[in-house]
Amino acid sequence: MPTYELTMLILVFLATSFVGVVTGSNSLIAVPVMFQFGVDPKVAVATNMFGLVFMSVGATIPFLRKGSIDVRKISPLLVLTVISSAIGAALVGLISSTSIKLIVSVAMILVALFILLKRDSGAEKSETVSRRSLVITCVLTFLLGVYGGVFSGGYVTILTAVLVAFFSMRFSEAVASTKLINVVSSAIATAVFMWQGLVDYSLGIILGVTMFVGAYIGAHYATKLNDVWLKRIFLTTVFVLAIKTIYDFI
Repeated sequence: MPTYELTMLILVFLATSFVGVVTGSNSLIAVPVMFQFGVDPKVAVATNMFGLVFMSVGATIPFLRKGSIDVRKISPLLVLTVISSAIGAALVGLISSTSIKLIVSVAMILVALFILLKRDSGAEKSETVSRRSLVITCVLTFLLGVYGGVFSGGYVTILTAVLVAFFSMRFSEAVASTKLINVVSSAIATAVFMWQGLVDYSLGIILGVTMFVGAYIGAHYATKLNDVWLKRIFLTTVFVLAIKTIYDFI
């Protein structure tokens, strides 16, 4: 890969990792850019997933230091993610990229509308989660884990909304928790991709280090934002990405 193309990729991955700590969906931008530079689609998805491991770890560290993640509370979701992400990664190639983009865009719009209609969501913490909400959370976490193993674009964004809408989390808690969940998801998916021989390690290590730095810095600032601002940034990004994805699909 020419130096200028590699430099462009580094800048794109740095910027999307920084912002993606709060918003997620950085893969919806980063992976298509890799396509434009001639990277094979499956290799691009796999190498991006490899980099996401670094990004997720970099984003998780500041939140763990601040005590923003209740590991015990999300432990069942972590177990579900291990299984579902492995399934998703094994299915790469069976689902068209066009179908994935449409599904993600529609899902992002629906969850954003849900949060807008439920105005108190993400602003106040509830100490209890009903059995119905717990079941819904687990089912959606599993299904999203499958999708996250396939591509990951929009995975963290939708999962954040699920934790806010059904798992009684504030936005700050959901943003922090999804980072740890994504460590598990991306690591499991990457292991499957490595076994399939799809990861470009020379490119992946460079982008992985870049994503770690961007995510670490982004998480550092995200821990200083209150739930209102996190909610505003999150919803704005969701709508913009969803509209862009639908436009590209049309």
